[in-house]
Amino acid sequence: MTSSFIAYSYLVASITLLLALAATAQGEPDKGLETGLVGYWKLAGDCRDSSGNGNDGRDRDVAFDAEGPDGSRAGAAAFDGRSAVIEVPDSQSLRFATSDMSISVWVKTEADLDDVLGDIVSKYDPSLRRGLNLNIKHHAGVPSNQSNYRNVHFGIDNGRIDAEWTDCGRPGNALLDYAMCVYEGDLYVGTFETEADEAGTVYRYAGGTEWESCGSPDGSNSVTALAVYNGHLYAGTGFYRAGGSALSDSPNETPGGHVYRYEGAKQWLDCGQLGDADDVHALTVYQGRLFAIPAKSPGVFVYDGEATWTYCGIPGDQRAIALAVYNGGLYSAGNGSAGVWRYLGGEEWEFCGKQEDNTQTYSFAVYEGNMYVGTWPSGSVYRYAGGTQWDNCGRLGEEREVMGMAVYNGKLYAGTLPLAQVYRYDAGNQWTLVGRLDFTPDVTYRRAWTMAVYQGKLFVGTLPSGHVLCLEAGKSATYDHTLQPGWRHIAAVRAADQLRLYVDGEPVAQSSPFDAADYDISNDRPLKIGFGSHDYFNGAIARLRIYSRALNQDEVSALYSTKQ
Repeated sequence: MTSSFIAYSYLVASITLLLALAATAQGEPDKGLETGLVGYWKLAGDCRDSSGNGNDGRDRDVAFDAEGPDGSRAGAAAFDGRSAVIEVPDSQSLRFATSDMSISVWVKTEADLDDVLGDIVSKYDPSLRRGLNLNIKHHAGVPSNQSNYRNVHFGIDNGRIDAEWTDCGRPGNALLDYAMCVYEGDLYVGTFETEADEAGTVYRYAGGTEWESCGSPDGSNSVTALAVYNGHLYAGTGFYRAGGSALSDSPNETPGGHVYRYEGAKQWLDCGQLGDADDVHALTVYQGRLFAIPAKSPGVFVYDGEATWTYCGIPGDQRAIALAVYNGGLYSAGNGSAGVWRYLGGEEWEFCGKQEDNTQTYSFAVYEGNMYVGTWPSGSVYRYAGGTQWDNCGRLGEEREVMGMAVYNGKLYAGTLPLAQVYRYDAGNQWTLVGRLDFTPDVTYRRAWTMAVYQGKLFVGTLPSGHVLCLEAGKSATYDHTLQPGWRHIAAVRAADQLRLYVDGEPVAQSSPFDAADYDISNDRPLKIGFGSHDYFNGAIARLRIYSRALNQDEVSALYSTKQ
């Protein structure tokens, strides 16, 4: 072999390597990433499948003109959060049964939201509770909290395994776990503590039955509301009259009514008072601003920085209980004559109807694209039908009041009074009891008050035991941080006996282990892009890939780094 031939061979190899590197830099994927690909929807101009498997989609109200993650024109599909969806008919290649599978997708969300973010991908049969769900959780009005905000959830279920409740202990000396919120990878709970020398406290869950104190924002007996806003945890305080739950009132009558920002350790910064109110009953973010309501005096307020809260009027001239965001509007649930109002700006509110003969409308949830509310004294849940119309979705057993509600792994769950039961909504007027959480003897009322999805489980706070309990239905991996706005790459992987979740190429969560044979997720429902159990997606989606195998860390990183 001549030296000139060796030099020529070296030159050819070098050029080949440089071309490969250039292709990678330009966003062309490694050919190995095509292995096991059963669907590839670029969503650049249409919803056709580029994998060669014929899994083309059919769209409704989707605009294929959004800028892609690499800045390309018309490189993504825009979803309006109201009705836009792509449906891919069921096929054998999309029935994953008990095998490994992966989802890789780019999603874009805005910083200031006027709607729930909703579902990215779902292939789920709610009647069988079988399939998969990938969405971004946004729970407000639960009933006094924004318990989940921009938290990614990936779950599978087969509806066959009966879940059991786990006691997660009692935060401090809580009689009521009043507030609950997921923030920066941790679960926080605000408490009502009744003794004269006690104050409402925020606790961080430390696992098992352990809770760590994050301090008391002030001397009032309750931390009544929690929410994540602009990257910080905010808490509202109040004087809780336990007589409303047929318990003895606390001798600690120190007024609250202030909102505080968590500064770490046990430090809280006072961000002002809601007028002359002595309590803060709800916190919710809407259009990039933090809104709050007191419970015992009418009115809604919006935070204008430092210690300033601006009055936004009274919904229906009565006290409000909860705030929530849905389809472009900020909604308030009422007390006294009950009902729901929508904020019109300034100090104006529009009446959206009353739920039959109920006198209190307690809580909100957004499930399958619709807004639901819980009520007293019928113990029923109602679905908003537009205008001032509400459809009765049934009573939860023989209970009288519906409080915390949350969407978890494909289904809607709700907590009740007087037995502190939790029910699962199974369509129509059917509610299935999934457990009683408080067995305190010799009391009139027991509450399953608030809820949050955390570490792949549904957490619920109670009164008067003050214990927090959790439920694992199916298997889930959750990103318990705020998903930042803009383009983000998400990968959801089922690998043997575990689910894994990645954000921007990095592993961020995994499920508890399971036997793969127990989780046959095949069903005959269509694959839905931009819709599922939570809500229609509010944002843009690009380059959705689904595999019949488990992607590894290097492959996920490659899909992220090449924007594929």
